[in-house]
Amino acid sequence: MKIAVLDDYQDAVRTLDCFELLDAHEVKVFSSSTKGLGQLAIRLAPYDALVLIRERTVLSRALLAKLPNLKLISQTGKVAGHIDVDAATERGVAIAEGVGSPVAPAELTWALIMAASRKIVPYANNLKDGLWQTASINPALNGLGTVLRGRTLAIWGYGKIGRMVAGYGKAFGMSVLVWGGEASRTAAVADGFQAAASQEEFFERADVMSVHLRLADATRGIVTAQDLARMKRSALFVNTSRAELVAEGALEAALKQGRPGTAALDVFTSEPLAADAPLLRMPTVLATPHLGYVERDSYEIYFEAAFRNIVNFAEGKPSGILNREALGRSAAV
Repeated sequence: MKIAVLDDYQDAVRTLDCFELLDAHEVKVFSSSTKGLGQLAIRLAPYDALVLIRERTVLSRALLAKLPNLKLISQTGKVAGHIDVDAATERGVAIAEGVGSPVAPAELTWALIMAASRKIVPYANNLKDGLWQTASINPALNGLGTVLRGRTLAIWGYGKIGRMVAGYGKAFGMSVLVWGGEASRTAAVADGFQAAASQEEFFERADVMSVHLRLADATRGIVTAQDLARMKRSALFVNTSRAELVAEGALEAALKQGRPGTAALDVFTSEPLAADAPLLRMPTVLATPHLGYVERDSYEIYFEAAFRNIVNFAEGKPSGILNREALGRSAAV
């Protein structure tokens, strides 16, 4: 099969141990991205199978209609709204889902919490400029960092990642407060944590608030401007899940008003994030380039599953297929 691996920004996929699974196939790895429909169609038209790195490329109905050779989309992890599943099924294009791990995103979440709380990045950057124990040359921003022990860690969403982050909070002596659906709150209480009595209380009590929800119609924009306005001026808002969970423009406006006081973000509505993005100009924001799952162990997990799904498909033993009704269906014309 002719296979394209898309959006490998660091050209890391070919260095993975699992890459040898595709030795019998013709593989092209694209380290540069393109967003335009016409450019994408030209780039992808020759390929039988596409390997998607999470949601970095959107496969719309219009784009799928321009890919006559496509038979399989092999997704790293789970499909999350970036593929038009109905259009793929109509065209006889199978979609194979893979597996993932909560470890790397949970660890990154904790790294951001610690770095933002102790102002590690600005201290380190200013030290290179000869400024000792200086978080900012702006006196208003040159305050002391804070420890986590004794403070309240508020977690919205108690799934695999949320549970791990809660465990880290407990280990650091934090009081863990959980919000989410009834099942999440019940599970959190069973694990010895607190469930917030209301969404209002959840935001008001948070010293550090971290969101760990899947993006869906019901959760898009679920964090509102009113929610953020209830946070303390000393609070930290952390998002390593999806930027779209926050109402458009709400976080930027809230930070300008000083509630919450700071934010640590790994996800953005448009990625890669433009160098002139307003968030990158805000001194109260610690931003990382969507690194949640971007580390070697996670890549081996994600890509081994994606590559095995391709090999199985090529051998007539399709695995992990989301839309099994597409199997055996001829591509639409």
